[in-house]
Amino acid sequence: MAAAKTPTKPSTPKLSDVARHVVAPKGAVSTGWPAVEKKALDLGVRFRWWQKPIGRLILSKRADGKYASTIGGTGLSIPRQVGKTFLVGAIVFVLCMLRPRLTVVWTAHRVRTAEETFGKMQAFASRKRIAPYVEKVVLGSGEEEIAFRNGSRILFGARAAGFGRGFDEVDVIVYDEAQILTDSALDDIIPAMNQSRQPEGALMLFMGTPPKPKDPSEVWMRMREEALSGEDDDTGWVEFGADEEHEFTPLPAPLSDADWQQIAKANPSFPDDTPREAILRMRKKLGSDSFCREGAGQYTDTTGSRLIFPKWPACVTDTAPPSVTAIGLAVSLDEEFGSIAAARVWEDGRVNLGAVERRAYSRKWIVGEAKRIQKAHRCLVAVDEKCPDGKLIAALEKAGVDVLVMKLADNVETCSDLVDRVKEKRITHQRTTELDNAVVAARWRPVGDGRRALGRKASAGHIDMLEGGVAALWASDQPVELWEAYT
Repeated sequence: MAAAKTPTKPSTPKLSDVARHVVAPKGAVSTGWPAVEKKALDLGVRFRWWQKPIGRLILSKRADGKYASTIGGTGLSIPRQVGKTFLVGAIVFVLCMLRPRLTVVWTAHRVRTAEETFGKMQAFASRKRIAPYVEKVVLGSGEEEIAFRNGSRILFGARAAGFGRGFDEVDVIVYDEAQILTDSALDDIIPAMNQSRQPEGALMLFMGTPPKPKDPSEVWMRMREEALSGEDDDTGWVEFGADEEHEFTPLPAPLSDADWQQIAKANPSFPDDTPREAILRMRKKLGSDSFCREGAGQYTDTTGSRLIFPKWPACVTDTAPPSVTAIGLAVSLDEEFGSIAAARVWEDGRVNLGAVERRAYSRKWIVGEAKRIQKAHRCLVAVDEKCPDGKLIAALEKAGVDVLVMKLADNVETCSDLVDRVKEKRITHQRTTELDNAVVAARWRPVGDGRRALGRKASAGHIDMLEGGVAALWASDQPVELWEAYT
């Protein structure tokens, strides 16, 4: 008789399995996390499984012993009610105990947030095993401080009240509410960090949630874009959030099972540490739009609407693309603008989409340019059969341009394919303003049976350059036989 099998204990998931994005700074060979975790355990502080790999990433070091992110910092895009303040607070408390004369500056945008954080840290300092390390807690509006017996200190304040200027030898800076952070506020304290005397170098931590449309979020969004591009060696980034394309059930209707599954994606502390009641309370108090951003970690564009290709910023490349494979022609709905986009196929099968030219629409101009480009590159030329200029296709054919006409079914299939390719980073682009603006403005329109295509009327602006990109992508995927016939 075979022996009964012992049930296996479920393995701890990887951070990358649950977080939407995990970007580690390049060149890390070790981390200061084990020493911090050991000291925390001695103090009675326990970390959840998902907090530990974040701690390892934050404190990762290169071969010279310097923090791997000492130049670019580490960004934590994590929704409310998750536990990022506890994690970062515990880390800086322990670092203050382990590193004599360490100076930490903890700054939030709002006075209220700074005061709430200080209250939490004050309670942390009063714990039985931690209190012996603390010399004093300084109270006072805008001048809160926790001072340690070894000369270390944590200073708290609000950027809105001018906090952050005039410091010397800052070793750790925590930017809370970092989605509301300007270059000017960043400039106030960076010089002080250059004076850090700690052997590991200075440590910069940015904590926040997706910004509101009107937030001054240039620092946060630039940091996110650079980290997700994969080309920034000195920055760490961890992001939790619901799927960007998920639409939460609006109030007053209850959240659906699918909504709760998305909450679990966005919040690793749910439901063990954050109960349903806390999520529902936040949803009611924040309202639908803010809940999607702050409660579910969903990023929106500058108009407040979700990008239809959420990972578009992560597909940027500075590498010069190959030669033109196909071009797509498009005309804005009001026939005010015309666009020419190009698809270029890399050797590994990825496709680079880029703007060739966009100008005030003239049929003569776009036909002439299409003919010139096709002759110069021996490339395919594609146009949507529903082009607002109903005479364009005939004009191209009359001029001798070999043109492919994209049918509605082709358009729908290519739009779906583009979504997948962007998710999987099989699309690249070079930050061309005309194409980026079209991506930001673009919205979907339903075409039946759950299918969708780009909606000219539904979009928040002109999307002709993106339409041209879709046509170019479709043409670049045509069978070899068709290519040979045209080229």
